[in-house]
Amino acid sequence: MEQFKHIGVIGRPGSDRIEATLKRLCTYLLGRGAQVVLEEPLTELMPDHGLDTCTRDKMGEICDLVIVVGGDGSLLGAARALAKYQVPVLGVNRGRLGFLTDISPDQLEEQLDEVLDGRYIMESRFLLKGIVRRDGKEVGRVDALNEVVLHPGKATRMIEFEVFIDGQFVYSQRSDGLIISTPTGSTAYSLSGGGPIMHPRLNALVLVPMFPHTLGSRPLVVDGNSEIKLVISHDNEDCLNVSSDGQELVSSAPGDTVTIRKKNHKLRLIHPLDHNYYEICRSKLGWGHRLGD
Repeated sequence: MEQFKHIGVIGRPGSDRIEATLKRLCTYLLGRGAQVVLEEPLTELMPDHGLDTCTRDKMGEICDLVIVVGGDGSLLGAARALAKYQVPVLGVNRGRLGFLTDISPDQLEEQLDEVLDGRYIMESRFLLKGIVRRDGKEVGRVDALNEVVLHPGKATRMIEFEVFIDGQFVYSQRSDGLIISTPTGSTAYSLSGGGPIMHPRLNALVLVPMFPHTLGSRPLVVDGNSEIKLVISHDNEDCLNVSSDGQELVSSAPGDTVTIRKKNHKLRLIHPLDHNYYEICRSKLGWGHRLGD
């Protein structure tokens, strides 16, 4: 197991709970003899910290572990930036659901003791890249750990597009949009759209139509190495949006193509030894517990 000595800390400013946890985390790490580096935006949150600071990209270059304090959204943003550096990421949950940030603030020191002592689970999660092209030229791109979504933006209207998988035509569709989700994202927006839950270790993608105009349009699970291409119909009157993880956004015009496939680099995600995916699903999604419990 890897030993972590140079540790980066990322957090989302604007929350008293996060500020208190960040201070407690930094105190703990320093007590363990770690070299602690804060992401630059945290200097306003912790003005008297006395620690080194750097950008998120620099953190990926110099740290051997990055701890994210916040919700799943905070970890999604960190994952997109840090995956290419292959630095392991660990999440402390200060959000709502916490599918990805599974260190409990109530057990912060105990669970981090295990991780820093080399007792942890390391998982690899693949990401997606989406490239928007116009007349064959790239006009924008997005990266996603959860999902890439084609949608009309703020307006509520049907859009029209064609779907190709590995060069083969699949269908044309009129709907409110399409979600292309990883297994990691299958418990996020995809789930809200009626998509299946996929175990994170699966090498698969799911295409989930958003309010399709035909009853025959259903979620479609395909091989994770597939290349998905969406061709935006010229019949659409306005530009559409391509978003990733609900955080990045690229505008696309009628006639554009959107190509989605795996990124080369994977996120290295750390869990405590007692991590149990099905227990998380029971807790977060309200699944039934064992009879008699």
